[in-house]
Amino acid sequence: MDVKVEVEVEKPAPEVEEPPMTEDDSKPKPKAFVPAIAVPKIPDGEKVDFDDIHRKRQEKDLTELTSLIEAHFIQRKKDEEELIALVNRIEKRRTERAEQLRIRSEQEKERQARVVEEKERKELEEARKKQDDDAKKKKALTNITQQYGGVQQRQEGKKGAKKQTEREKKKKILADRRKPLNIDHLTEDKVKEKSNELWQWLMTLEAEKFDLTEKLKRQKYDINVLQSRINEQQKLQISSWLVFRTRKAPKEEARPRAG
Repeated sequence: MDVKVEVEVEKPAPEVEEPPMTEDDSKPKPKAFVPAIAVPKIPDGEKVDFDDIHRKRQEKDLTELTSLIEAHFIQRKKDEEELIALVNRIEKRRTERAEQLRIRSEQEKERQARVVEEKERKELEEARKKQDDDAKKKKALTNITQQYGGVQQRQEGKKGAKKQTEREKKKKILADRRKPLNIDHLTEDKVKEKSNELWQWLMTLEAEKFDLTEKLKRQKYDINVLQSRINEQQKLQISSWLVFRTRKAPKEEARPRAG
């Protein structure tokens, strides 16, 4: 008995326009592994088992789905590994950057500390040099004062045996009035002020000395002029007297002598 099998011929599906390709579509996608399944053949003259065909179709679909799921999880694992590696690289760079900033900060602190130390050293050196210069100036000024006083004392000692004139008495009075120069406790500004004061005093003495010298020269000149006039006057008087005596002598000789 012949069995007629009606096989439905599937109509071709209507063509659907494919969407335009994007960057994601251009990237190669992992191919799912699909095992080759033989298409069941319908034997001629035998009964067709549609349940077996449906079962095999379901097995094929399940196999394809399983392959797609495995490929998805493989790609997902790969993406996670790449993400973890990227996070690790970012963290490593952040750590290296922080370490570089820390090293630079320490180097900057050390540099600033060296600058401050060098500045303090220079200030101490300048202060010490200034102090030494002040001490040398004070010592030199003290030596000058002592030498001046010693010279004055020696001069007064030499003149001790001589008779003091009014001028020498004045000098002695001035020397007695002179106070010792004590500048060890003075500051630099005070020492400068004292030096200027002594300088002005010295200039005043020099001016007075110059005036007295010029006055003495003028007095000597006046004395010399007066002495010359006196000498000339004396000479005139002597000449007049001699002339008078010369004229008077013949008259006395001509006068008769008393018997």
